[in-house]
Amino acid sequence: MYAIVDIETTGGYAANHRITEVAIYLHDGFRITDEFHTLINPERNIPYYITGLTGITTEMVIEAPCFKEVADDIFKRLNGKIFVAHNAHFDYSFLKKELEDAGINWQSKKLCTVRLSRKIIPGLRSYSLGSLSESLGIQIINRHRAGGDAEATVKIFDQLLRRDHDSYILKTLKRNSGETILPPNLPKEEFDRLPYLAGVYYFHNAHGHVIYVGKAINIKKRIAGHFTGDAREWSRSKIRNEIHHISYELTGNELIALILESQEIRRLWPKYNQAQKFRTEEWGVYDYEDRNGYLRFSVNLVTRGSRPLKRFNSKGSAWNFLWEKVRAFGLCPKLSGLQLAKGLCFEYQTGECHGACMGVESVNDYNQRVETAIQSFTSQGESVAIIGRGRNIEEQSLVLVEKGTYVGYGFFDKHNSISDFESAKILVKRSVETPTVQSLINGYVINPRGASVVVFDKVATA
Repeated sequence: MYAIVDIETTGGYAANHRITEVAIYLHDGFRITDEFHTLINPERNIPYYITGLTGITTEMVIEAPCFKEVADDIFKRLNGKIFVAHNAHFDYSFLKKELEDAGINWQSKKLCTVRLSRKIIPGLRSYSLGSLSESLGIQIINRHRAGGDAEATVKIFDQLLRRDHDSYILKTLKRNSGETILPPNLPKEEFDRLPYLAGVYYFHNAHGHVIYVGKAINIKKRIAGHFTGDAREWSRSKIRNEIHHISYELTGNELIALILESQEIRRLWPKYNQAQKFRTEEWGVYDYEDRNGYLRFSVNLVTRGSRPLKRFNSKGSAWNFLWEKVRAFGLCPKLSGLQLAKGLCFEYQTGECHGACMGVESVNDYNQRVETAIQSFTSQGESVAIIGRGRNIEEQSLVLVEKGTYVGYGFFDKHNSISDFESAKILVKRSVETPTVQSLINGYVINPRGASVVVFDKVATA
């Protein structure tokens, strides 16, 4: 018996985010035998960019049950079933974490319809849920909602079962995919000594040269994932035989790990960091004028030669920043690219949008506010200290920004405090600002993710 599942969440990581919707279809290999669907109250606000994607708002889930209230019902449907999902690890990790938080220990064999489709139906241009469904003639009703996406996954799985002439599904279920297989030239004791802490790690070849640099919130878990997972970001078969040693540097938290990783890739230029060398994923806020003369915004990946108004290290950070400007300057979220769903502007219906999207507000009046908002993008930034977790329990970390520009990072005793900007500068090691690092800082100032942000009122000038 299979449990075919799809969920919606407040973000991309089970450790930091929560489920907002669950759909489960039980399938006996021939037909659907039962189904379950509910919204979930994540007990936190749903980010604006998630609402723009799914249409699920904080208001919609206020009266919905929290996960613990439906955990038993969900467990009864999943227990003893083979777990099936499109990108199964994502859905599985969230449900496992939520069930553990509810006091329920659950494990299951897993089937991923992405990986199965690549093997059983090779040669397609894309294996995303939307593209795969289109290739197979499957219409998705209510896209980016758990019920609609789960129903599409059921139809995909039906086709995979019919087309699996080489019994690949059965072979996948028999495979022991959880076993960590180390590279042949890596001493086991080096892997065993890796810490379960945040930092930057380095893969070295037989001559000691760094061939790959990575960052992780949990170094050991991340490296184990390289050796056991899909590892699509680098050529797994080639790099495995070249890894002879692993070294690392602890950073205490994700932000400094991201900064150090970016700097080390630029310094060392490792052969297997091709993606970061030529395409660092950054998101930018752009402006343009539509055919009616209204100034509009969009959030897109930063490409070579493009000139975004502001850069961010994630799409979520860019959307949250843009939502703040929409609220502050009374702009239309539909014209700002924040409402992807078709139909009337959400904010116009509630009276918060003045109607530019409907042609009610004049081009001149609306564009004046947009231009004022754009000026606030580029005005001189604040001087702040982002204080987070250190490398050990006696330490805190410090990332320093002067008038919107990154200065450097450092560490200090947790019993001390940061009293002023000049004393903070003494604690950090100055480093070069790059667009990538600045986009990371922009994202963390908006969403500190567990760190604290200290704003300095005045900064002395030379």
